[in-house]
Amino acid sequence: MRGSSLTIYAQTTRRTETRQSRLLAGIVTGFRLMARKLAERRSRSAVMELSDDQLKDIGLSRGQIESDVHISSHYWSNKGL
Repeated sequence: MRGSSLTIYAQTTRRTETRQSRLLAGIVTGFRLMARKLAERRSRSAVMELSDDQLKDIGLSRGQIESDVHISSHYWSNKGL
């Protein structure tokens, strides 16, 4: 009788640990996504502050930058993020 109760306890503990590790993995993934999106936003903001001559030096135009920002913001607003 005692052996079966230990087996059940071990299985329950294993399931709980699995749920906890999945939850932790989900939280870490969420933080990584937020960090990446914040870095992208900072980069876009920095590029938007460049003058037209500076953009020309790196091979971009103001229209390309504004188009990229518009497409990105439209995509993420439709995703609900």
